[in-house]
Amino acid sequence: MRISILIVFMLFSIQNFAQKEIDGVRAIIGDEIILSSDIETQYQQYLAQGYSNREEMRCRIIEDLLYQNLLLNQAKIDSLEISDQEIDSELEKRIRYFIGQVGSKERLEEFYGKSIIEIKSEFRDLINDQLLSQRMQGSITSGVKVTPSEVKIYFNNLPKDSLPMIEAEVEISQIVIYPEISNQEKDRIQNKLLSFKERIIKGEDFKVLATLYSDDSGSAKNGGELGFVGRGDLVPAFEASAYKLKGDEISKIIRSEFGYHIIQLIERRGEQINVRHILLKPKVSSTQLMETKEQIEEVAKQISNGEITFEKAALDFSDDESRNNEGLLINPNSGSSMFIMKDLDPALYFVIEKMGKGEISSPIIMQLEDGQKAYRIVKVRKKTIAHTANLIEDYDKIRNVALQEKKQETINKWLEEKIARTYIKLEAELQDCTFNNKWIIQ
Repeated sequence: MRISILIVFMLFSIQNFAQKEIDGVRAIIGDEIILSSDIETQYQQYLAQGYSNREEMRCRIIEDLLYQNLLLNQAKIDSLEISDQEIDSELEKRIRYFIGQVGSKERLEEFYGKSIIEIKSEFRDLINDQLLSQRMQGSITSGVKVTPSEVKIYFNNLPKDSLPMIEAEVEISQIVIYPEISNQEKDRIQNKLLSFKERIIKGEDFKVLATLYSDDSGSAKNGGELGFVGRGDLVPAFEASAYKLKGDEISKIIRSEFGYHIIQLIERRGEQINVRHILLKPKVSSTQLMETKEQIEEVAKQISNGEITFEKAALDFSDDESRNNEGLLINPNSGSSMFIMKDLDPALYFVIEKMGKGEISSPIIMQLEDGQKAYRIVKVRKKTIAHTANLIEDYDKIRNVALQEKKQETINKWLEEKIARTYIKLEAELQDCTFNNKWIIQ
């Protein structure tokens, strides 16, 4: 039984199966039940992803469901609770994801045959149960820790011929300077948005203008609509203006880190709002970009001359949020400061590949998430070559693996105890599976 819970939110569930087959109870775990449709929904999803070993996959799904429901049963016994705010937040996040997949709220409603409100209502209990299971699992392993001596013992017990290869990695800091937007460009953008606002007031459709002109490609295809969000989900300037709107009022021009917006309120439900917007991003001229390069070259010169440290320069001059962490970049995939070399952006990879520890690059042009360009210089703080895992260079990685194994042992022990003390009944067909845990107590 793996330690992560299989969380499946199938808005695009197997509706035809549910309509054509008579659902039935396939297993009972305490006060929880597993239905035929629970198994079939996840089974069909895995088939769609290309899994070929069908019986083994079905048995894995069944055991995952047994595990989830055992967690859920115990969570209810222990009186664990999930707040309405947590459920609403998770629902909104998942609804937004699926709207993004199909293209619009209307298409999702059409596909599912229900309104967004009905979809959320139907899946509210499911989300609550999934979050309860997650919380229960977290409570089981919350006190598990590993000491340095345990990490050393774990590593020494690994067969030497099966030690993993660690790929070449690098830890880097950066100083980023964005080109300054001219006042003329700011005026051009704001005048354009004012003209859009006037056209909407005179009767033109906000959705059409957002689709045609908004620089937010994600919402533009939905007529600028963002879907329901709660407080804290939007950038501060945008959110503050959006929550002040009433009726179908259109906001004044709002400036955020993404550019300039006008916003229209669609609907408000308590502390949740649904708005549409038009975003326009200022354009940077080649002259401004060249001036930015000259700026960062001057910063690099000051560092090279010893007038200022790289870390202090990051705090004083960098436009990136990493400036508050001495310019240190954090890998969003792992949460650590180390990046696998081959996973770096090619433009950055070919620069860093030739650099050693402590070296600082020449200015590098970079493309931001919004398509704009900027310049940066980077410093190599740490660099490793591909090697066989060892305790000196890879302690944190080995510690994390040892910790996960210890957590898994804790889960396995908890499972053994709870299975023995919980009423569990499986249909005969399910008992044919080879499970990792003894779900059938003779």
